[in-house]
Parts: sequence; C-alpha cells; structure tokens
Amino acid sequence: MYFPILDKDQRRILQMLRRSGPLSRSALAVALEISATALTRLSRDLLALGVIEELPDAETHGRGRPAVPLRLAAGGGYAVGATAHKGLLDIALVDFTGATIATHHEATEPIDPKAFARKVRQLTHMLVDRHGLLGRRMLGIGIAVPGPSLSAADDRWSVVDVLPNWRNAPLREIFSAEMGWPLWIDNDANAAAIAEYYLDGLMRDFSTLVVLLLGFGIGAGVITDGRLVRGQYGVAGEIGCLFPGHLPRPSPLDLLATLRANGCDLSSLAEIDFADAAQAPTIARWLDRAAQQLETVCNTAFAWLDPGAIMLAGTLPPVILQGLADRLRSAELVTTVCQRRPPVQISGLRGSPITLGAALLPIHALSAEM
Repeated sequence: MYFPILDKDQRRILQMLRRSGPLSRSALAVALEISATALTRLSRDLLALGVIEELPDAETHGRGRPAVPLRLAAGGGYAVGATAHKGLLDIALVDFTGATIATHHEATEPIDPKAFARKVRQLTHMLVDRHGLLGRRMLGIGIAVPGPSLSAADDRWSVVDVLPNWRNAPLREIFSAEMGWPLWIDNDANAAAIAEYYLDGLMRDFSTLVVLLLGFGIGAGVITDGRLVRGQYGVAGEIGCLFPGHLPRPSPLDLLATLRANGCDLSSLAEIDFADAAQAPTIARWLDRAAQQLETVCNTAFAWLDPGAIMLAGTLPPVILQGLADRLRSAELVTTVCQRRPPVQISGLRGSPITLGAALLPIHALSAEM
C-alpha cells in the first residue's frame, strides 16, 4: 500500500503540522490563508488517508469543549533509509512523523550495489516484521550515496572509490530491480540536511539552512524555503572541490591521516579520541587549521544564502565538532548590516544524520510543498 499523490494544499497542511505541531482547523485555515470550508474538506480527506489525526481528548486543554487540534499521524506510513560506508551498512526505519522506529548498523566488507540492494531488502523485511508493520503503508526507501551526481537522468553518481562498482553505475535500475519500492537516491550531504531540518527542530525556526557534512570527505547540503537546493546539474553544495584531495583539507579522513603521520597508530575514525593525551595536541592543531579553512565556507554561505543556521554534522565525535564550532564562532567572520554573524551550531541528532535523512527523503518528497 503506497502513498497517493497529494495536491498542493494538502501538502501545505502536512508541512504546517510538521513545522508547528498540533493546530486546530481554524488556526490552520488562518495560517495557510485557506477558507474554513476548504480546510474542513482538505482535513477530512487527510484524516481518511490516515496521515493526520485528531489529538486525543486526554491531550487537549481548555475549558468547556475546545476545538480539537489536528496533528500528523505516526501510523500514516513508514519509510526506510539506507547508506553504505567503508566497512559499514546502516539502515533506519521511521514513521510518518519522522520518529525513529528502529535502526540497524552492520559491519561489512566493501559491498557492491547489487549485494547492497539484496542486503537492504532482507534487513528491511526483518525490521518490518519485527515491528509489526506488515500490511502498513510503505512510503518508500531513500538511499544516500557518498558522492556527487554524474547524471540526473539515470541516477549515476561519482561514489567514493572504496565502494566497489558504485561509481557511474545505474543505481536506480539496480536498486529498483531488487527492492521494488518507491525509491529516492541522493547524496549524503543532502540527506544530512534533510535530517537536520526535520529532526533537530530547525524547521520551526528557520526556512534556510546550510549543513556542512564532515563525513567520508566534506560536502554541504542547502535548504532554502523548505526545499533542497540542487543546482543546474545536481551538484550544489560540492564544497569538497574547494579543498583538493592532495592537499590538507577539513575532513575526517584528513584528521585521521594527520594523527597517523604524527605517530598515532589508528585504524579507523572510531578510534579518534580528544581525551587521549597522545592524540589531543595533534587534534587541537588540526582543529585550528580546519577552522581557518572553513571560515571561507561559512562566510560565503552566509553572504549568499543568509541561513538561519550553519550546522556542523558528520562522523567526528561531538567534542571535535564542538571544537570546530567554538573556533568558528570566535573567528573574524563577516557580519551583515544589522551586525548578525553566521550562526554556527553542531548537530544535536542521535544517530547518523545521513541514514536518518535518507529515510526522510520519501516523506519530504511526498509532503513538502512543491
């Protein structure tokens, strides 16, 4: 059972409830500038679809018989997100509100697209069965890939070379043949931006957001007016090109290489530890240099886009991301005429923003305003 196509006003209602939380019909009508009659009809249709619900009596407040607020219905459907990294396969299962139902993390050898698709299908069936979702509405699956788009026409991507046979492969064809579900494919930075926007409370306060993803390398996802910015050829946010791979760059792999070059015998990013006395001086020097490199990124993002927030997210430990944010906040960043500076924050999400964002891609596509 898949999701029906919604019209513009139905999408607006869903996005308003997602942004603001429960609202009465009259408040929705005022906020969306829709007549009360039209709002009643639209909400009735969405209630019948099961994607919104009336707030239970126990959760309403007020004297007498107050208007019953509407809210998103968790049972409106579920979606799956998946991504592959070097040595790891990651899956998230979310409900229609975006809340996480389950996650699965599995160490694996480098995996090709066909084997990845088979594994994701098997794990999805297992999670759906385990959580009693058989027969419920499957909204779709989102796949986040580490690399920019090569061809929007057939979903070919310049995937990092540690994943065998992914680069320039017809990923939509491969995944659709194995999975058979509605499918969305996007790069990891865009997926992370969606997760931060929906799950970190940012959509309530900001319409424009820049996420700097320090993942396998470095990239950015940009949201303006609630929409992902993709650019003419689908590669908006590919800030990695500003930092050529043969030179020092503000990426987790560069930090790992720097630690190794300074005598720290580490095999993976998971072993990076700011509390380790042997690592701490090298990490501090790397943070100083990486923050200087990111100053230009933050300044230009601020000048061009005027974001409500610039978020730092990725695979680095939160204490290291915080170190970057602290250095950027104390740097001589640009200001606007009203003396506002680039508002740099770190991700507050629990779990991978890439995988959670991949799971939200079907929900974003189906309910966001067009």
